[in-house]
Amino acid sequence: MTVSVLIADDQALVRAGLRMVLDAEDDITVVGEAANGEQAVHSAKRLRPDVVLMDIRMPDLDGIAATAKIACGAAGRETSQSRVLILTTFDLDEYVYDALGAGASGFLLKDSPPEQLATAIQIVANGEALLAPTVTNRLIAQFARSRTPQHEPPPGLDDLTARELEVLKLLARGMSNAEIAASLVVSDTTIKTHVARLLAKLDLRDRVQAVVLAYESGLITPGR
Repeated sequence: MTVSVLIADDQALVRAGLRMVLDAEDDITVVGEAANGEQAVHSAKRLRPDVVLMDIRMPDLDGIAATAKIACGAAGRETSQSRVLILTTFDLDEYVYDALGAGASGFLLKDSPPEQLATAIQIVANGEALLAPTVTNRLIAQFARSRTPQHEPPPGLDDLTARELEVLKLLARGMSNAEIAASLVVSDTTIKTHVARLLAKLDLRDRVQAVVLAYESGLITPGR
């Protein structure tokens, strides 16, 4: 399957570099570029890319606000099914935690090796939204500490089976399907089924939203 990509970054050289790397991939097609958040939202709605590579610090509309608007479409209020992959310098972009809540589906460090870019895009396009465990764990932990757990359980949480709840907790720790399957001594296919069902019951778009829900609901906490 060929993955369509929209590149959103206010620096022309960065966009050119990303396009050059992606144009070399047979299964990825760059369908457009955007120089600010407003252009990103408009282009995502018009082009319907599978993945939007989104910078955070952009003029007119920042990457967080643009992510929220694009994610609304992915959640079904529009026709877009685009997933957002955040481009971040990590140490400088503290707002990346807010991007989680806005609906981002993954993260890519700007100083990552070029060969990781195509892999990251494919992962996000396939719904396997958590990238680079060392980055993810730090991001999620910080995000969780900055949010107050909800007093009321979110809709659908009580509808999960005991096994689905167990899978959700392991998923929220950043574990892949293969790692969860090994931990529970079941097949990868079984875990994929459990993940799909719990996402449907909780009305969530992807694994990142599941992680956010697990922390915000107090189902798990950092360090436990």
